[in-house]
Amino acid sequence: MKIAHISTYSPRQCGIATFTTDLLSSLAFCDNRKQLEQHVFAIADTPGTTAYPEEVKYEIGQQQLPDYLSALQTINSGGYELCILQHEYGIYGGNSGVYILSILKKLQIPLVVNLHTVLDNPSTDEKNILQDIAQVADKVIVTSKLGVQLLQDVYGIALSKIEVISHGVPDFPYTQREAKGMLALSNRKLLLTFGFLSRNKGIETVLHALPEVVKQVPDLLYIIAGKTHPNVLRDAGEEYREYLEQLVQQLGLTNHVLFDNSFMEEKRLTTYLSACDIYLTPYLNEAQISSGTLSFAIGAGACVVSTPYWHAKELLADGRGVLFEKENAKQLEKILLNLLLHEKNLLQIRDTVSACKDTLSWKAIASTYIALFAQVTQEFDAARRHSLLADKAANPTLNLSHVRRLTNPVGIVQHATFATPNYHHGYCLDDNARALLLLLMVKEDDPAQDVDALISTYISYIYYAQRPDGLFKNFMSFDNRFLEDIGSEDAFGRGIWAIGYLVRSHTNSSYRQIGKEMFVRALPHFKTFRSLRAVGYIVLGLVHYLEHEPQNQELLSELRQLVSFMRSEYESNSNENWPWFEKVVSYDNAILPLALLRANAVLHDDAVKVMAMDAAEFLDGVLFRTAHLSLIGNEGWYEEMGAIAAFGQQPIEVYSTMLMYEEMYKVSGAGRYLQQIYHSFQWFQGENDLQLRLYDAETGGCCDGLEAFGVNRNQGAESTITFWLSSVHMNRAFKNYTELLSALSSSSKLTVA
Repeated sequence: MKIAHISTYSPRQCGIATFTTDLLSSLAFCDNRKQLEQHVFAIADTPGTTAYPEEVKYEIGQQQLPDYLSALQTINSGGYELCILQHEYGIYGGNSGVYILSILKKLQIPLVVNLHTVLDNPSTDEKNILQDIAQVADKVIVTSKLGVQLLQDVYGIALSKIEVISHGVPDFPYTQREAKGMLALSNRKLLLTFGFLSRNKGIETVLHALPEVVKQVPDLLYIIAGKTHPNVLRDAGEEYREYLEQLVQQLGLTNHVLFDNSFMEEKRLTTYLSACDIYLTPYLNEAQISSGTLSFAIGAGACVVSTPYWHAKELLADGRGVLFEKENAKQLEKILLNLLLHEKNLLQIRDTVSACKDTLSWKAIASTYIALFAQVTQEFDAARRHSLLADKAANPTLNLSHVRRLTNPVGIVQHATFATPNYHHGYCLDDNARALLLLLMVKEDDPAQDVDALISTYISYIYYAQRPDGLFKNFMSFDNRFLEDIGSEDAFGRGIWAIGYLVRSHTNSSYRQIGKEMFVRALPHFKTFRSLRAVGYIVLGLVHYLEHEPQNQELLSELRQLVSFMRSEYESNSNENWPWFEKVVSYDNAILPLALLRANAVLHDDAVKVMAMDAAEFLDGVLFRTAHLSLIGNEGWYEEMGAIAAFGQQPIEVYSTMLMYEEMYKVSGAGRYLQQIYHSFQWFQGENDLQLRLYDAETGGCCDGLEAFGVNRNQGAESTITFWLSSVHMNRAFKNYTELLSALSSSSKLTVA
């Protein structure tokens, strides 16, 4: 079996790295027939600066997303039969370690995940990431029964997917007498705490307990072993260690406390653990599901005194240790005196621990892992993970709760802070026009939907925003004052798109009549605009109006003039390698070929059709330059001969892209374009560069964008409306194109997000 391990790795000084190194060596030790080939894909702060051992075949820069994608390709093409992931949020890149999903969701082999942290109150990112990991994993491993309960109750993970395997511990070859002798501490009573030093360790509680203890146990020595945590060192330096050192002096403990400021290599660590009389974990954070240091102490047969964090409560139950309240120095003082002055009490605990320590040895744990690996590889079903699912279940049921939350009697509010309307930014024509388009489509598809009041609200805003001369204002503050005299050309264009759809819709006649009035009032300005996207939006509005009045010669003339303008811009900027309308591909790009394809269905100009299809094919190659939709980010766009901006990806792009592919299918009849409608929609559901869902089923809203760090969790009007427009269009595509389902079912590229 060829295994790929993804983790930090020694010599990096990190608890996860130590765990992974121990796991590999113990698996190799138990591999009597030499059937395992193990390679490490090491997560590195600064790749190329660490001298790794030969089993490290690849370095992944923690914050370098391309490294994750390259590692994925290496794993999938390298003949590996199993992937083992050590998961801790902080060791992977992006918000809460989101970058790791770019590997996991595309793996083609079985996946086993060790969860080193399971939170009882996770953030949205933390919860979503862990749920996504569990979705693609064949097994997830935790070290405690409480971890199992949390995975079920908080994350909704099936019990059948969870395994409990204890944290392995090294061999302890020395007796306590031998270990104390090796440390030249044979005449001392030893207390020990080891691990990376940080504020949440609670060591000051022990120091405050010691003055009374050393009066009665004058040969006592408390060893605080371990370096300051690298993250703490980076942000705060040695502030905590210096505080502890000052506290030692203030409490008169200079002869009773020893700081060993070094990373604990295994030999030194096992010697310390074997020598100590009492091992202390005075941690302040209750929500700790796993502690390697605690497991090591039990493996050494030590008497452990600890605060009642989760792992300690479980591991020290049934007389295997003693618990005390966090920060309760007086209680700890009494416990220490009871154990140190009454040795039989201490020895009783050590005897109880000794009876179970062998089950924690890495040799025993490795055998459990090997059996699990065999089970997982035998039961692996690639079709389950990469199942071809393309039906309405992939599209969430319509939920307008967030649209309603953002809407008041004036209109729809532009922005939200998470899912709460943010009144500071007021309203805009763009969003009310989009909202009108959405609600008209919803009403068409299901006349029973109670959305008439919303439709009326959005029409009212657009009507109020139009000036007597037919132009539109755009932004309005929350106290109902327009913030400009004339809005942008794009806002005008989006308004016309929605008004045109209103006129051709099947809503009540009074709504259509006010739509006609607004459209006619705005008509003289159509030919004056020079924003290509504004012209594209107007073209869409004209085509919709012409569906209502197909013989309206004035509108046909306007349409021809706008198409001519777009054509001239294309001819001025395009070349053989850049068949595009501008020297930069920026925002809402699919609107441009979409508008021409829609217009040509009315005008029937072969030259326009060829131009539009060339531009659309070019854009298709850009957007699907990977196996999924990868939108052009607003952090620099995509200039001719330049690089494509990866992030600042906006949901608004998806809807127009879906519409473009539908028109491409109508022109060409190629089934691939139908599939692209579906694959574009899946961007919302996690088929994107970060493999993260943007739709929030809990709120009915959609997150505002895909950033380098993860998802922008604010759920504004533009994003939410665009998502539901895309969802409605996806339903229409399934209804109108029966061949879509058969095309998707035969597509090997379709994966469930």
